[in-house]
Amino acid sequence: MIYEIAGLRIQIANRYEYTSRFCREYLSSDQRSPFDLRARATDWEMQAERAASPGYSDGYIENICLYRSLCLQLPRLGRFLMHSAVLSFRGEGFAFLGRSGAGKSTHTSLWLKYLPGTEIINGDKPIVCAEGNTFYACGTPWMGKEGRGKNAKAPLAALCFLTQETENHLLRLTPKETSARLFPQLLLPTDEENAAATLELADRLISSVPAYLLGCNISEEAVKTAFEGMTGRSYERKKTIGER
Repeated sequence: MIYEIAGLRIQIANRYEYTSRFCREYLSSDQRSPFDLRARATDWEMQAERAASPGYSDGYIENICLYRSLCLQLPRLGRFLMHSAVLSFRGEGFAFLGRSGAGKSTHTSLWLKYLPGTEIINGDKPIVCAEGNTFYACGTPWMGKEGRGKNAKAPLAALCFLTQETENHLLRLTPKETSARLFPQLLLPTDEENAAATLELADRLISSVPAYLLGCNISEEAVKTAFEGMTGRSYERKKTIGER
């Protein structure tokens, strides 16, 4: 079947029903026109993933392999996978990045709680695409274990790398500092064409989108610090039920 993901027509050659259900919201209404790329999972890839993820169903294992196959082909088409949680605030995208356990899910949940007009584009595995000089974060069916996201895209206004701290503070990063933190969050293909395209796209992203380091705790103050520092706007708290 052909799916429309991140502006591409993608044929996904799955053997198990799991992926058909998983990707149903991205199913193309046009199954006849040519597709841009084809994702498939080989027996060897399935075997390797099964060994790395014991106890999961064959459908789940295939689904992981299919997304990896898709993402490894994306750079030549001006796109790449960036492990992050991406929010849209009134049409602008903010990507939160960091190692596992850095607090991406927690911090983005606070934005959703306190900032009116915030939506989540993807909670874990968005695709970033370049359209001219603008980079967009695109929703995908692969959204992480919490399944947070939507079939939408938003122009990236900032990258925000998270660290856990007791006090909240935000620091603008230099391109060199951004590069060191960004590359561990990218899936780098092994073939020369797509690897080179990934590096070129990443360099353009770093040059085009400001990046910050946010030391934060689990509080509303962390949202205020990040929001005001990255947007230059005054923080306006979302009123909760019962507040006037």
